[in-house]
Amino acid sequence: MLGRLTRQGNSLDLEASEMAIRTAVHEAGVIILEKLLGAIQEPLDDGVVTCEAGHECGLVDYRSKEIISVLGPVKVRRGYYYCGECRQGVMPSDKQLDIVGTMYSPGVRRLMGLVGGKESFEEGRRDLEELAGIKVQTKAVERVAEGIGVQVEVAGQAERIIAVQGNVVPIKSIPKMYVSMDGTGVPVIKRETEGRQGKAENGEAGTREAKLGCVFTQTGLDEKGRPQRDSASTTYVGAIETAEEFGWRIYGEAERRGIRRSEQVVVIADGAPWIWNIADEHFPRSTQIVDLYHAREHLSDLSKVVYGTGSRKAKQWNTELRTDLDEGKVENIIRRMRRLRPANEQIQDQVRKTINYFDNNKERMRYRKFREMGLFVGSGVIEAGCKTITGQRLKRSGMKWSLRGANAIIALRCAQLSGRWEEFWAARVAG
Repeated sequence: MLGRLTRQGNSLDLEASEMAIRTAVHEAGVIILEKLLGAIQEPLDDGVVTCEAGHECGLVDYRSKEIISVLGPVKVRRGYYYCGECRQGVMPSDKQLDIVGTMYSPGVRRLMGLVGGKESFEEGRRDLEELAGIKVQTKAVERVAEGIGVQVEVAGQAERIIAVQGNVVPIKSIPKMYVSMDGTGVPVIKRETEGRQGKAENGEAGTREAKLGCVFTQTGLDEKGRPQRDSASTTYVGAIETAEEFGWRIYGEAERRGIRRSEQVVVIADGAPWIWNIADEHFPRSTQIVDLYHAREHLSDLSKVVYGTGSRKAKQWNTELRTDLDEGKVENIIRRMRRLRPANEQIQDQVRKTINYFDNNKERMRYRKFREMGLFVGSGVIEAGCKTITGQRLKRSGMKWSLRGANAIIALRCAQLSGRWEEFWAARVAG
């Protein structure tokens, strides 16, 4: 009918009409929802319920509470019971409706968790109002999103315990499973860095390292013979925590994903010692690979330090050693570096550090062999994950986090990027 009016030349503000109809539908929905909430209260009106300790509680009176639903503000009338043994009030309807200690319905909290994990809390507040007509405070988005993030982390911990105990049995074997790890700084409030050395001029730290890991699988190669990551197979875990704690976190995720049925396990990362310590401890039979592009970067940086940025000699030296690197001939690279005789002590120190880097990781740099095995030699998956999980959400201008807040949002982001958000929410409701 609206389209017919427009074609007849009548003026119509379609957007205004849409929004007005949406508001009217929401208002009608509020009336229906309030009646539905009133109807489900009736089974509890027999005057007696039991508390968590199993004691009988008598009905005292009815008390109203306003909650924000996806349709708008809704009044809920609930029975208030009192336990004489525990000397505490009991409101069974609040638990049944999942509104204990909150003024936001489960539907609204789910949306707040979604937006709070993806964008700043203020942007999330605006999107909720603009896209869903839900009006809440920015601080409410923060509190709810972080609270749900804590729930995600608790659920993840429970999953990891079950997985590590060997209670997860995958249905089929996995040809190749990859485990990748990386670290990135997250800006935090001052109390979270007390006593820590940093890079600032005053020596204080302004960030804490978030350790992130991912697990993905590879079934075969593409038409050009290059390794191909299985679609939607990447899952992420992460937190600001010690390397020891994170080792169990990433190991638990690998167990949950079925590492015991994996025919080949590959750990791929940069050359950070904490990563290889975790690999040695938790994945002792894995094939370990240093990211090729990090190794190339070390060669490029050294060539610039020794021969000068942009010089012809630097480019020539870097090209020659890069060819050896791609072939996995690390011993040739180390010999060439040992022939360097810079007069500057700082440059000498840089040469020594680079030699140690290649010497310590030479068996992780047999790139020709790894390619022949059909394996990935780059850690782009976890690097992209770091940028998406922390860079785009936790490292924006002016942001500073508490450890609790940062870890809650990291947990939320990992669940969302792993495609496990709906799974978490469904399990939460079922539980």
